[in-house]
Amino acid sequence: MDKAQSLSKISKDLMLKEPYYGFFLIMLNKVWRKDLPTAGVSKQNINYQLAINEEFWTGLSDDHKMGLLKHELLHIAFGHLVSFSSFSNKKLANVAMDMEINQYIEDSWLPEGGIKLEDYADLKLDKKAGCRYYYDQLLRLQDEKDKNGTTGNTPMDNLLDDIANGNVPDHSTWEEFEDLTDAEKKLIEKQVQKILQDAKEQTVKKRGNMPGEIEGLIVIEEITRAKFDWKGYIRRFTGVSTKVFTKKIRRKENHRYEDNPGLKIKMRQHMLLAIDTSGSVSDTELTEFMNEIHHIYKAGVDITIVQCDTSIKSIQPYKGKNEISVLGRGGTEFDPVLDYYNANLKKYTSLVYFTDGECYTSVKPRSKVLWVLSERSGMNEDLPGQVIKLEL
Repeated sequence: MDKAQSLSKISKDLMLKEPYYGFFLIMLNKVWRKDLPTAGVSKQNINYQLAINEEFWTGLSDDHKMGLLKHELLHIAFGHLVSFSSFSNKKLANVAMDMEINQYIEDSWLPEGGIKLEDYADLKLDKKAGCRYYYDQLLRLQDEKDKNGTTGNTPMDNLLDDIANGNVPDHSTWEEFEDLTDAEKKLIEKQVQKILQDAKEQTVKKRGNMPGEIEGLIVIEEITRAKFDWKGYIRRFTGVSTKVFTKKIRRKENHRYEDNPGLKIKMRQHMLLAIDTSGSVSDTELTEFMNEIHHIYKAGVDITIVQCDTSIKSIQPYKGKNEISVLGRGGTEFDPVLDYYNANLKKYTSLVYFTDGECYTSVKPRSKVLWVLSERSGMNEDLPGQVIKLEL
């Protein structure tokens, strides 16, 4: 079987086992490259493509080939190629990103030497916590090893030695994206979101299931009392943007036109509510956030919800439902939402950002922002704007 037939067969197998990633794969261009030691995501004009070394590919088992394809697709879906430039230590970032996405790949699909979180169980690293978390933990462990000679965990010591010696995958093709302008990066992000949405639609159409790391459903079984005075916030901490509604009424005389009904004018606020859907935010925290959002809605404002991990995943109006399809589960970036907010100040009275606070931003919001941290999160007072923590 030649390389093209082999890739076609594995793509079909992936489609049967995990249809979402199968459709995702179909929409990407694939190339064979001899200058690449293994495989990776490379640049095709202002888009992504999958590049594979033929000799490396033919040496893999079918399961490992599927794992390889899903691994590269997860890097794209989680926005790693766009956010990679924000990490100062590229070697540790490479490993942190692999540490994140390999948790979503079956163990039997990972080749020998693939980075698995369970290999470092003694360190009690959080599961599915996002690459920023793993990057920070690797920095901490590297500092500990430099000071004490060991992290206290032999597998981690060996991993850090491998990183220092260049014995781990380095995602060399990602360098092709380093010189992109901000406008080009945003264009690539939009194209990727289009591909992800198309893959979702095809999956649903064929009655397939969406993977939990891409989309999960949060249902509020019982609305509990709010942990914050939202009515008071809405009264005192909103901007000047409002929607104007007019309603015809018979009981008020129209002095200008005698035979016409009167008009009742009502000002209604429109708030942008952002939900951090990164992997570090648990389902319990998301339920906590949705409970508060329900109370904001009941206070009588229009709500638009924007979901974001490393990039904006959806922007949708909220109509009071007790459930939401969660999109994301990658790393954490606040900049995309703040950029969107700054570009649409006339639409919204204020931005309320629900998050665990485990990130920072260099973007300065040009209007009012309230950061709402979950009950389990630590306080982050470096965020630009007012910061509160939900507590009973």
